Amino acid sequence: MKMVWLAALMVLIPAAACAQVESNPDLGKAEGQCRPNEAGSAVIVTVVGLKDRRGTLRAELYPDNDQDFLQDDNILINQGKTFRRVEMPLPQAGAVQLCVRTPGPGAYTLSLLHDRDSNRKFGLSTDGVGFPNNPKLGLSKPRAAATRFQTGPGLTQISIRLNYRRGLFSFGPLRDGD
Repeated sequence: MKMVWLAALMVLIPAAACAQVESNPDLGKAEGQCRPNEAGSAVIVTVVGLKDRRGTLRAELYPDNDQDFLQDDNILINQGKTFRRVEMPLPQAGAVQLCVRTPGPGAYTLSLLHDRDSNRKFGLSTDGVGFPNNPKLGLSKPRAAATRFQTGPGLTQISIRLNYRRGLFSFGPLRDGD
């Protein structure tokens, strides 16, 4: 009887391990959420250059390489790679900060989206986007090396300036700053 049960378990384990995660807006949220007084590695993102206080902010943490940077969430998770997501409504006043839990100390990339209409999609003509180190943006995504940041064993502070569409072919920070 023990052998039959063991054989059945051996058949079921590979099937469960191969189950693919479907993409959805909640992927990575539980892993990315910072909790008060929780030890471990995390990044505090201070957001500057907001166009307005409408909508939501979404930060997504990625592995530090060009292949995985801005890759689909479900692909990264199904491959066992780092992906974290944090979303928050914009506060009506005061400093704007997000906390994203990282798997541990190391190098990562991150994207920040100001989703002005809260539709969970990037609107080319309306939404803002930013990355660590504030690289100059063109019509393609920046290279991972340009957005790389390093976290330690505790809280790491970074600042990201948002960029919005300016003209037909460029993105940049607002001219008058915050």
